[in-house]
Amino acid sequence: MSNEDQYGGGVGSGYGEVGGTGQTRTRLPDAPSDPYGTPRRAPRASRGLVTVVGVVVLLIAAIAFANQSGDTPTTPSADTPPAPASTQATGTRPVDGKNGAIPNGFAHDEQGAQSAAANYAVALGSDGMFDGVRRRAIVQAVYVPDVAAARQSDLDRVYTDEQFLARIGLDAGGKAPKGLMFISRTNPVGTKVEKFAGDTATVSVWHSTLFGLAGEGSKNPVAESWYTNTFELRWIDGDWRVADFTQKDGPAPVGRDQRASSAEEMAAAVSQFGGLTYAR
Repeated sequence: MSNEDQYGGGVGSGYGEVGGTGQTRTRLPDAPSDPYGTPRRAPRASRGLVTVVGVVVLLIAAIAFANQSGDTPTTPSADTPPAPASTQATGTRPVDGKNGAIPNGFAHDEQGAQSAAANYAVALGSDGMFDGVRRRAIVQAVYVPDVAAARQSDLDRVYTDEQFLARIGLDAGGKAPKGLMFISRTNPVGTKVEKFAGDTATVSVWHSTLFGLAGEGSKNPVAESWYTNTFELRWIDGDWRVADFTQKDGPAPVGRDQRASSAEEMAAAVSQFGGLTYAR
């Protein structure tokens, strides 16, 4: 399967086809040269790639303004595109089980597949992937067993590479320097079922990511990026699991003219506002 580049930067320079898998390529965010300037993205084509199966992602609410009276209903025409599938609550009871810290027991239907994909994107984009024990638990909980077994060593090799960790500001153990907070958070905005065939499903998850070091003196300030991950899911042992995925950039909204928060404000917000763990 052809896989897109993942994440927003070139910290993976030097990594080729890890383990010879030839599967998902992963890019982690760059460290901007100016910690107080507005992060700008360089052209994607020149950036290095890290080959791993993993997902490194703040949910920003989009505000739409309309000045329509609404007195006269609009009649759909043949040119009107189909309405997107709603992601509002359906009334179906959410899952109440967990495999470690990750929800499980998703419904064996399209809604369940969307929920699984969104939750797995959150887990795979978390800072837990930089901790050996948590990384192994995430991989075992998210992936199809034979895929997890085949990729675990590749993931361990990438996430423990000292040059890679140093480039994003972490020590050899994946820890942030004293006084700084490492942030890696994925926030799904919406999901879409591309294909559904009973025991297999293809689900796209549109999400934003926060990645960087928050705190006074950080040389890798927290930056935001937008991606769409498409997960290939299989129904196995009574739950949805990831068999493979691809990622592409965007859609990315136009940035608003807002004052960037201070390092202290960003660190406080991330520590005080917990990430969401369930979608749909």
